[in-house]
Amino acid sequence: MGLSTLHNVRFAGMTSCVPKRVLSNLDDCPASMRSERERLVRNIGIHQRRICPTWQTFSDLAFEATEKLLESLDWKREEVDALIVVTQSPDYLIPATAIILQDRLKLSHATIAFDVNLGCSGYPFGLHILGSMIASGAIKKGLVLVGDRCATVDDPLFSDAGTATALEFSPDAAPMYFDLNSDGSGHKAIMLPVGGHREPFGPNHVIPTRDGNGLLHWASDLILDGPAVLSFSTQRVPPSVRSVLEYAGMTPDNVDYFIFHQANRMINETIRKKLGLPVEKVPSTLHDFGNTSGASLPVTMTARIHEALGSSKNRVALAGFGIGLSWGTCILDIADAQFPPLLIS
Repeated sequence: MGLSTLHNVRFAGMTSCVPKRVLSNLDDCPASMRSERERLVRNIGIHQRRICPTWQTFSDLAFEATEKLLESLDWKREEVDALIVVTQSPDYLIPATAIILQDRLKLSHATIAFDVNLGCSGYPFGLHILGSMIASGAIKKGLVLVGDRCATVDDPLFSDAGTATALEFSPDAAPMYFDLNSDGSGHKAIMLPVGGHREPFGPNHVIPTRDGNGLLHWASDLILDGPAVLSFSTQRVPPSVRSVLEYAGMTPDNVDYFIFHQANRMINETIRKKLGLPVEKVPSTLHDFGNTSGASLPVTMTARIHEALGSSKNRVALAGFGIGLSWGTCILDIADAQFPPLLIS
């Protein structure tokens, strides 16, 4: 798709929710791994993460976020025309989690509800899908719920979160600018190789192997090619940000905050420096929340700058990037939007 503009779409509000349990990457690791983990934390910048208990799913967090957002907006349930869920952590393989949440949230049967299978890049894509439906005149109000349950006790990178964002039709809304891209040739850089129809889960996949640190691994574990992801992120994201700025007729001085997917400190600092952005315009939640997949953009907005976004600072550039491989950047004006404080459930 590349570059595009949406008109008559207002960013009405956003809420983020994280689980109660906090894991420390230093204090909650085996003693034999302490020195190695300290070096890792210095590089990735993630000191602690949030993890769901076994009974809690992404949709539980997204449900709480949506309930709070609807209350803050004073929207009636029957006014919600569309519910889009962007996640790679569905409640079930089928049916779509959005259908389940439509009923759980007591939305109208006329509400369009469907899932989108995207992870770290998902927030800009979800905004564009819902925004396009509104800009076309087909609907007036909608919700996009983004996030994942991807944290494990042993993995020091990922964290759990669920978010809800509301968009609505408004003839007075400032344009939204997007740059959305995909490159499937890099799909093996981040993937779950087992469990789909290409390689169904079988008895051979339940036998774990133990690595040099004594940790168990399964064939169904996430594959993450760190060097490939680093190269992709630092090469693709800065040009995308520059491209959408030029397309919108703006310079970095016209944007109050630049918010990047919270991948890790090395990646994010490289992107920031390549773009020549000051630290104060690039908020981060890596230290306290880790990599929350597609939820990282709204979580960072909620946890770091929601009060500023409710005042005079109301133009943000958002860049999500990762699995696919895929990357998307957008520029939004979000004046007068509702930003409830971070929810913990």
